[in-house]
Amino acid sequence: MSNHRQDGTRVPKFPLGRVFATPGALELMREMQTEPAHLLARHQYGDWGDMPPEDAAENERSVTENLRVLSSYLLQPPPDCSSRRHLTLLWIITEADRSSTTLLLPEEY
Repeated sequence: MSNHRQDGTRVPKFPLGRVFATPGALELMREMQTEPAHLLARHQYGDWGDMPPEDAAENERSVTENLRVLSSYLLQPPPDCSSRRHLTLLWIITEADRSSTTLLLPEEY
């Protein structure tokens, strides 16, 4: 399933619905100086992040069959950041009915 129009512009693979973020996810993105919109765009356009190939393939199937979609991004602080965290996972989950998408930490699931 291509997510490009005939003119070459990209189109999202699925709608996000209402977007939510847990307090832990918001704090992590603040510390890592990561824009939520950037991660949401990656997720919506099919960049599933740091996932094994079989999980990425499952996401592709989930998009076409209207199942839940999960992306996993390994965030790291920028060089000038004083965060004590180093590499930390953030998940983005879009529900099967596409009514909502949530940014969260794995331990908040």
